[in-house]
Amino acid sequence: MKLIRAASDIGGTFTDLVYYTVDVKSGLATDIKAVKTHTTPAEFQQGVMDSFDKAKVNLNEVKFFAHGSTVVINALTERKGVKTGLITTQGFRDILEIARGNRPDFFNLQYQKPEPFIPRYLRHEIQERMDHKGNILTPIDTQDLLPILKAFKEEGVEAIAVCFLHSYINPLHEELVATFINKEWPEVALVASHQISREWREYERTNTAALCAYVQPIAEKYLTKMQAALKEREFDGSFYVMQSNGGIDTVDAVKKTPISIVESGPASGVLGAAALGKLINENNIIAFDIGGTTAKCSLIDQGRVNITNQYMIEKDDLSAGYPVMTPVVDIVEIGNGGGSIGWVDEYDKMHVGPQSAGAFPGPVAYGNGGTEPTTTDANLMLGRINPNYFIGGEITADMEAVRKAFENLGNKLGLTAIEAARGVIQLANHNMSNALKLISINKGYDPRDFALLAFGGGGSMHACTLAAELNIPKVIIPANASVFSAWGMLMSDLRRDYIRTQPVTFGVEHANAISNTLSAMQSEAIEAYEKEGVQKQDIYFEQLLEMRYTGQEHTVQVNVEGSDISSEYIIKLKANFNYEYKKKFTYELTNAIELVSYKVTAYAKVDRPSLAKITSSGLIEDALKETRQVDFDRAGILVTPIYNRDLFFAGATFSGPAIIEESGSTTVVLPNQQVLVDDYGNLHIETEATNHD
Repeated sequence: MKLIRAASDIGGTFTDLVYYTVDVKSGLATDIKAVKTHTTPAEFQQGVMDSFDKAKVNLNEVKFFAHGSTVVINALTERKGVKTGLITTQGFRDILEIARGNRPDFFNLQYQKPEPFIPRYLRHEIQERMDHKGNILTPIDTQDLLPILKAFKEEGVEAIAVCFLHSYINPLHEELVATFINKEWPEVALVASHQISREWREYERTNTAALCAYVQPIAEKYLTKMQAALKEREFDGSFYVMQSNGGIDTVDAVKKTPISIVESGPASGVLGAAALGKLINENNIIAFDIGGTTAKCSLIDQGRVNITNQYMIEKDDLSAGYPVMTPVVDIVEIGNGGGSIGWVDEYDKMHVGPQSAGAFPGPVAYGNGGTEPTTTDANLMLGRINPNYFIGGEITADMEAVRKAFENLGNKLGLTAIEAARGVIQLANHNMSNALKLISINKGYDPRDFALLAFGGGGSMHACTLAAELNIPKVIIPANASVFSAWGMLMSDLRRDYIRTQPVTFGVEHANAISNTLSAMQSEAIEAYEKEGVQKQDIYFEQLLEMRYTGQEHTVQVNVEGSDISSEYIIKLKANFNYEYKKKFTYELTNAIELVSYKVTAYAKVDRPSLAKITSSGLIEDALKETRQVDFDRAGILVTPIYNRDLFFAGATFSGPAIIEESGSTTVVLPNQQVLVDDYGNLHIETEATNHD
């Protein structure tokens, strides 16, 4: 008997489907396959169904389905949410307008803050107040809500966000308001801030509630359509949604607070990198994902994915953007991908990105009328991508148009077409290298202690060069690299994050209070999971304490084991805090330490089969497709062997220079780099970098 597990990732251009069968007797996953279909923006679920049709997979055979999409982030960036109202504490109506005083365009005295998602006429105040310890100063009278709800109905409001001052410490008033509104107006979508975050900072908390309410009806409608489409095809397995925090959750939970999936796609790739790292015994990884428009990277330290609660959307050099206070995998993203355009400014300086050719017209090589050369075109120009096996052989690259595009670019700078193509690759690599430094060196990590795991359609094109530049000793190119983010969803457990801001001096005198808070948060998580049928023995926890020196504004996270905090453990945690602080900021202080917030992550195990190993017999010569001249820039133009990755076997080894081709991506191996194929078909490429003591 065999079961099918599948995961789908909806992108802006393509919808990816990864699936494999599981042999019930052996527990092994076999026949890992992937397909791509065009995304269908009008009805996203149709693109997912198309992918199952293309794969010839019957949904009544699928027992596990994980799904990620860009629906929420697209609704935010395209302003396609619903008309939303805000109810807040008297005197705080304009918190979304006031925001923060920082401005990225520092010298622009005419700087305008981003416009709030909820206009002022839809923001209402109500008399209620608590102090910073959660004590009630002004009781709430829910009858005061009646004129507010009447005004909202007259304005055609479809969703309401509720956020009161200090509700992170005591959500009683928000709960009373939510109960009253659900009774008086059950049709309206409602989001209260404490449902998303119990962390302080009123602007960030209010904005997060506002954005969540803004997209909630859109996300609920979309997920309901997805459920209906699955049911129509007799799917009776488990359906989960990928979250931004690197874990999956039930559909019903995500419908209530859809802001939790604002960055579900990129997060799943990082989670997949961590899961693969455990399988192949690589705990320190820099995950690197290059798509058509962007390059994304994230650092995994000792198997732990870094999570941030300081996520921003639409933040750039000219705008402060909008904060989202929900756990998101800490990702650095830049506008450099395979479709990024090479161009020359008015000062005769070449740039690559952030402008992108997109899916249409796409790179010049697509032959769809594009005239501006992209990073993909440059790789074709230098012989790194096979023009006759472009996009897995689906189309033949229009090389005449590519050459003409680089001639035009080169003429602006006095360069040949080949020199212009090299320049595009060099600049793209430079931009990507800076992004890798942001999540490693700039945060106190040495790249030499990590392996670079590259995926996405373009990750393997640039990874070996970047690793050599940053002295990263190893590059790993996973199997099915082009759809690795979807694969990551299949390796995820259920995950929910619980956060409590309760500032207190971090001393032995508060050991019992700290223990009680952690125990209470664990109990809350267990109760929530058990209501959904999850067994207690399948739940496990990770815990962090956010601490700072007294008098400081921001915090450093320290890992904590268990919930029984002894006086001796307090002393150890203080030492750990000093170590983490010094690693991040290069110094430590003698100030007293303050505990600010508790973070408890509750996981629920999902059965994951073991991956089957590939064959260990074969000859590397059998995988050789041809040889051709490839331009390796400074290393020169070299006659290079071209390998078919599908014919590799476990234990295969060879040296660069080499080009490794597969249907979704191409791997460029530099001269003198050593390649090893592991038991699962992943490529391990040793660079010339030397490990340090």
